[in-house]
Amino acid sequence: MDVGRFAPSSTGRAHPGTLLAALLCWLDARSRGGSIRLRLEDLDPQRASSSHSRDLVDDLAWLGLDWDAVEFQSEASEAHAKALDLLEVSGRLYPCECSRSQIAADTARAPDGGFRYPGRCLGRALPAGGWRKSSESLRVRLDDSEVAVPSEDASVPVSYPRRDFGDPVVRRRDGVAAYHLASVVDDANGGVTRVVRGRDLALHTPTQVALQRLLDLPTPVYRHHLLLLERRGGAKLAKFHGAVSADELRGVYSGPALCGLLAVAAGLLPEAREVAPAELLADFEWSRVRSVDRELAWTGSELEF
Repeated sequence: MDVGRFAPSSTGRAHPGTLLAALLCWLDARSRGGSIRLRLEDLDPQRASSSHSRDLVDDLAWLGLDWDAVEFQSEASEAHAKALDLLEVSGRLYPCECSRSQIAADTARAPDGGFRYPGRCLGRALPAGGWRKSSESLRVRLDDSEVAVPSEDASVPVSYPRRDFGDPVVRRRDGVAAYHLASVVDDANGGVTRVVRGRDLALHTPTQVALQRLLDLPTPVYRHHLLLLERRGGAKLAKFHGAVSADELRGVYSGPALCGLLAVAAGLLPEAREVAPAELLADFEWSRVRSVDRELAWTGSELEF
């Protein structure tokens, strides 16, 4: 049986982009007769909170989504540590003292517009006592090899993650497992076979697959979907998340009414009407989902396409 997951960050209320991603994840799993897990990514000690997690769970339930399991990423610290142990034993971990400004000054742009890590600290050794004794960020040395991702869409290129982005951070300076490591470990522990997420993460998928190979973890099938975009500063487009949150939306729409609007945005309905997610299952196919990002505006009282 296929196992999917939806993994939002617990750093604030849901927004239209969160809700669309959750709906598509849920429809993918349920239409296949599979299970779907909600994983709350609550590792960031500065931004994540239990209240944000509760709000997210409530917002998703309001939309009409249910889950076969609800997990908290912060409860998987032992599994994250075991993965770091394996990377240390294989000689892949090294401490990094580089600041963001140093990396920006030393290297070229990465494919996502950020900066490629140039390997400035590659020759540094872990302190006596291993990675647990390090007060610095930890990076993993990837192989300089091509990575092809099992993907159902064209968003993920065949790439050389180390050459394109550099060795990724796997443990942050504050001691928290970094995104790439936590994501692949948690997917494996949850038995996840399908990862459905926004196309903004597509360029980073090869890095995660490379990390799965180092840890001898299974690789799910990936699918990356459209994003909701908003205009900022004239013609500039950005991911639609800052303009309106679920608490504002819930003051204007019912869950079924917003579900209908999101279904129109995704191409699953020709016009807006009240609909529960379960009512979209019978006709759900990825061939019906828009492949092009959709612009959306919040007027202060309604969403407009």
